[in-house]
Amino acid sequence: MSTETEKAREAVEHMQKAALEMIAAARAVLDVAEELIKNPEPLIAAANATAPAAAEAGARLGADGGAPAASDPPREPRVQHIRVS
Repeated sequence: MSTETEKAREAVEHMQKAALEMIAAARAVLDVAEELIKNPEPLIAAANATAPAAAEAGARLGADGGAPAASDPPREPRVQHIRVS
């Protein structure tokens, strides 16, 4: 066998191993998703635990210049574009 054929075969073997690992990872993700659908309590508990922090972060963004309200006047751009010719 030529070295090109060996290299091609080796490349295919690596791709097969990688594909099988991706399939295994997808199965693991699906297993977790299935468990969360069957028993959503851990997900609900996590959401309840993080909700106050998310609400506080949202309030800070609104108070500290987050996304402007529709009634706010437009702000000056933070990036200055300089033409180079």
